[in-house]
Amino acid sequence: MPVTLVNPAVDDQRNKNMKKKLLTLLLVATVGQSGFAQQIDKAKLDNYFNALEANNKFMGSVAVSRDGAVIYSKTVGFADVENKVKADETSKYRIGSISKTFTSVLIFKAIEENKLDLSQTIDKFFPTIKNAGKITIKHLLGHRSGISNFTNDKEYLTWYTQAKTEKEMVAIIAKGGSEFEPDSKAAYSNSNYVLLTYILEKTFKKPYGELLQKYISKPLGLQNTYVFGKINVDKHEVNSYTFAGYWKIEPETDFSIPLGAGGISSTATDLTKFNDALFGGKLLKSESLVLMKDIKDGFGLGLFKSPFYDKSSYGHTGSIDGFRSVFQFFSDGNISYALVSNGTNFNTNNISIAVLSAVYDKPYELPVFSNYKVDAKDLDAYLGVYSAKDFPLKITITKDNEVLMAQATGQLSFPLEATEKDKFRFEQAGVVFEFNPAQKNMVFKQSGQQFTLTKE
Repeated sequence: MPVTLVNPAVDDQRNKNMKKKLLTLLLVATVGQSGFAQQIDKAKLDNYFNALEANNKFMGSVAVSRDGAVIYSKTVGFADVENKVKADETSKYRIGSISKTFTSVLIFKAIEENKLDLSQTIDKFFPTIKNAGKITIKHLLGHRSGISNFTNDKEYLTWYTQAKTEKEMVAIIAKGGSEFEPDSKAAYSNSNYVLLTYILEKTFKKPYGELLQKYISKPLGLQNTYVFGKINVDKHEVNSYTFAGYWKIEPETDFSIPLGAGGISSTATDLTKFNDALFGGKLLKSESLVLMKDIKDGFGLGLFKSPFYDKSSYGHTGSIDGFRSVFQFFSDGNISYALVSNGTNFNTNNISIAVLSAVYDKPYELPVFSNYKVDAKDLDAYLGVYSAKDFPLKITITKDNEVLMAQATGQLSFPLEATEKDKFRFEQAGVVFEFNPAQKNMVFKQSGQQFTLTKE
């Protein structure tokens, strides 16, 4: 019987709905006993990542530690594609919403120092936020505030690269209003952790970046973990990319916008060190960690729970611009796993499964990629706008030179890979498009569902 878990940490600052599958850690496996590989087959894992790199499927870094010691690490791809600058283990990647776990730790540091309380409301900090007198710090941490997610606003893509002041960000969040009564349910919202950032800065009277260094990075020796600024490849920071037949550089979100919701850069090995320290009791009191791990309606306080075979882990996922990230801790064996990426043209969930399968001595296959080619002129038969009464979005099919592109209503376009005649896929989201030019329709398949859309 398959075990399936969808991590609700969907926080892509630029993509929604159909592309949310990119941001989930969906570990699917058959229930059964699994042990540890006595020794990881590093050559096989290296071949796995070399195949991804050779086929322009993945650029990034992974690391695994056991009992605090790194047992596998691998980095592939470029820090700077345009200038052919290769990435290495010290290259820094933006980690997106994994930053929220760091922010949660800082909040609990403030609680342990009696500077804050989980049950205190946020009205003294943000009187203009709807329901501020009912919303507590704990509600913010667990995504139970009801505050609308500002990155879902249709205007977001017009200003995310521009610096914003606290006054401007609070006004934007306040304008978004409330989606439900506080603590009545849970819904993921980046707004919660932006507000938590401001609470930390007001409480400690120090910038978020200084707090990160004082309480986490310096004590743990995380030399490559800090709040990001403008990307500087000369400082071993990597650009981010999307794949459109080639690696296309992405615009940069300004740090003043995600803050503690997604504004940290790090490395895979630093994330495993953070993992080991957090779950090894070196950062917080045991009662604080217990609260962080308490899952309600799918959400902990800065953590999520994910399964792999008969085991479970705590961690988070992240996404910002072209960056993707995952970090997980398995108490069974004290295994820490982290993935950071600056370019994906592949389902990163499959990568996580492969690495963890190597760790837990489970079978996995090396990836095989299609070399099916379509002439640019033949793509014209697929172009157009497709819709259906039972499908919530319209999908516009265009082409960029020799690459077929799809774009759902209100979203960014993404490339499709030809797999055979009239069939294309978007690997990261597990989406398949099957075109029937003669009948002027297209079958859209995802997660076991399919819809027939007709060309308008």
